[in-house]
Amino acid sequence: MYELKPNETEFLERCAEARKVALSFKNPLVIHHFDADGISSGAIVQTAFRNAGIKYRAKWIKKLDDKIIEEVHSEQEIIFCDLGGGNKRVNELSGDVLIIDHHQTEGVEKLQINPLLFGIDGGDELSSAGATFCIFRNDVDVAITGAVGDMQHPLKGMNRWVLEQGVQSGRVVIENDLRFYGRYSRPLLQFLLYSDDPYVPGISYNEEGAKKLIADCGINQKENGNEETARENWQKYGELNENEKRKIVSALAEILMRNGMANKAKTLVGESYVFPHREQGSETYEASEFSTLLNACGRHGKAEIGVRVCMNGDGKDTEAMMTAHSLLLHHRKMIRDGISFAKENVQDLGKFYFLDGRGKIDEGIIGIICGMWLHPMAKKPVLGVSDGEPAADGKPMIKISSRANRLLLAEGVNLGIAIKETCEGIAHGAIGGGHRIAAGASVPKEKINEFLTRMGESLDKQRKNE
Repeated sequence: MYELKPNETEFLERCAEARKVALSFKNPLVIHHFDADGISSGAIVQTAFRNAGIKYRAKWIKKLDDKIIEEVHSEQEIIFCDLGGGNKRVNELSGDVLIIDHHQTEGVEKLQINPLLFGIDGGDELSSAGATFCIFRNDVDVAITGAVGDMQHPLKGMNRWVLEQGVQSGRVVIENDLRFYGRYSRPLLQFLLYSDDPYVPGISYNEEGAKKLIADCGINQKENGNEETARENWQKYGELNENEKRKIVSALAEILMRNGMANKAKTLVGESYVFPHREQGSETYEASEFSTLLNACGRHGKAEIGVRVCMNGDGKDTEAMMTAHSLLLHHRKMIRDGISFAKENVQDLGKFYFLDGRGKIDEGIIGIICGMWLHPMAKKPVLGVSDGEPAADGKPMIKISSRANRLLLAEGVNLGIAIKETCEGIAHGAIGGGHRIAAGASVPKEKINEFLTRMGESLDKQRKNE
């Protein structure tokens, strides 16, 4: 049983106050971010309003910039989800504002529910979706999905408290099993073939090797068809009995040990979260798959579909699920292509690794590619750039995403602060921030070289503790 600390109890008390404020709104505008955590947070709010019979409007955005601030300036009631805490211009809004965020914040005077304001690590212990659940207490599975999608797995701190609420309600089951993606949605062959965390020599991206492992474990598996056309007919890993699962895990561990990767073998099995009230075999049944589905929706311009999937607990919105699945297949291909490009094109710029994805990698997935490319033992962060959306005045912009690992955090690296300081040091038009381990920015095209130089200087100061 997770025991709440005094600051966490205070946080929940403030959440209860925010709930009263939110449910007093008459016709609020819900503005949420377009990633998995933002979609999850926005969906939880919208479900709460739907249940309370409150009319609302919803809008998803990629960033809270000056253009958006001007657009919503006359709104009387606004709830920001997974953004807002890092932009002081929200203070200019004349209406009632509630901000639900977990990013680094400073100088915001509006009502804000942010774990960082209560000494809770928003980058590791509570996402925006989790904070939103703490306010409204509905859709706990969606809250957990948002946290997992924001790289907060395995869940700890306040996330653990949220998880316990889900377990106690029967809407969440904790499983300790093979950590590969797609345990319940991918056919067994594709499950092994496309899993690379960790990369298993002779199995990952090796169809014959994956087939042989399955056969050596005495498991019958259909060999015709593919994931797109036969996904409902092929046996999934999640459908295997415990003895068959043990054989698969043991075989994978043996391969890793044989290749001098004992440390990787230890990471094969871990905690995962499934939602028994959702359809088994669908991408919404397990948290990591659910979060990837939501990211696919958001990153490809259909965040509203992700919200519909979140609010589709009874499975009746088949149109949303079909659309989301199509987006997911497209998303997976773009990720595979992006990783292939990154493996050949990442440069070492001294203070950080650099991936120039302009013209090659979509801005919606450049951060995902950086995160997947970066090794857990890497000694410097990675920074990727891609073509961004033009500014309000038509000027070309560059989307920047950065990723670090736990080792770098221990050395003092804070990407959120580094990005924010770098943007502030450039000029009007650059905006950015985020977490210690992941952050992003939007920068005028003509300022990209200055940004890279300043970013390197900022990271250097952090590691020297200046």
